[in-house]
Amino acid sequence: MFWWRKEVRPGISVAFSDDDAGNLALHVADNPDDVMARRARLEASAGLGERHFQFMNQVHGKTVAFISAHGEGPTADAMVSTGQPLAVMVADCVPIVLLGEVPHEPNGTTPVLAVVHAGRPGVAADIVSATITEMRGHGAASISAWVGPSICGECYEVPEQLRADVAAVVPETWSTTSWGTPALDLPAGVRAQLEALDVTVEYAGECTLETPQLYSYRRSQQTGRFAGLVWTHE
Repeated sequence: MFWWRKEVRPGISVAFSDDDAGNLALHVADNPDDVMARRARLEASAGLGERHFQFMNQVHGKTVAFISAHGEGPTADAMVSTGQPLAVMVADCVPIVLLGEVPHEPNGTTPVLAVVHAGRPGVAADIVSATITEMRGHGAASISAWVGPSICGECYEVPEQLRADVAAVVPETWSTTSWGTPALDLPAGVRAQLEALDVTVEYAGECTLETPQLYSYRRSQQTGRFAGLVWTHE
């Protein structure tokens, strides 16, 4: 069900699902009823009770949506909340889960949660900065990130001009495949963007193409989507 799962702070968990959880996307020619049943099993396994993960309609853009309560998924590639459980779907793109805390006096904090879908267009457009700005706008401090499984820089082959274009704006993405052709290292680019914003990266996931238990669009275009998840315990 979960490829990686951890209570990262008291009462707050981060996880990335695997193919045992099944396809969680509604846009990949799967039966919608089956997808919703899988999502329900995932929520039960996470202990959400009557709550639900908020998914979004991801379009490789730069829109960040603030979610105050579960509802129809926004068309966005990042979401921020102050407690609503969140989910981001991927199958090679970089799933980023973020947690910041709003300090209160004399004791205690309020969590600010976020998820980001960082594909090649999103990394180049710096959706990471847009998300951190939204989180800080809600008072988040001491932000940490969990960078989930995604295709690595030795596997993500791209045309030479595309590599040059993306690396011109995010130099850390420049890479070469293990077989010697132009490539992009999107996880390295994401980590560099986070670190430049004083965000601590607490986890970096494996390569999706090299891990059979994770969905990979480069391995098979007829594939599902796994999810990066963040939720508070109640």
